[in-house]
Amino acid sequence: MTTGSHRAAPEHTHPDEVSLLAALAALADPVRLTLVRELAGAADWTRSCGSFDVPVGKAALSHHFSVLRAAGLVEQRDEGPRRVNRLRRTEFDTRFPGLLDLVLREAGPLG
Repeated sequence: MTTGSHRAAPEHTHPDEVSLLAALAALADPVRLTLVRELAGAADWTRSCGSFDVPVGKAALSHHFSVLRAAGLVEQRDEGPRRVNRLRRTEFDTRFPGLLDLVLREAGPLG
């Protein structure tokens, strides 16, 4: 009898290790921008990966979260069967002062 498989914990990149170009590239994608905007309006650790209304499948969504983690924008942890997220706002703002505010303010409606 085998037990259920556990997925590997996500790897995170600290914003101090991220280049400005990598940060801008991560934020340039409309789906990732939606994820960041929704996380910016939510309390830490309250949004699971499946709670976002984005027009992509599970594999693509996983890739978008991977890019956001690599850019130092998002931190994830597993809580039981759910993977929950937080925007690394404080750390990212320390590395790139004003960038997230500017992107979130200038984004306007997507689509």
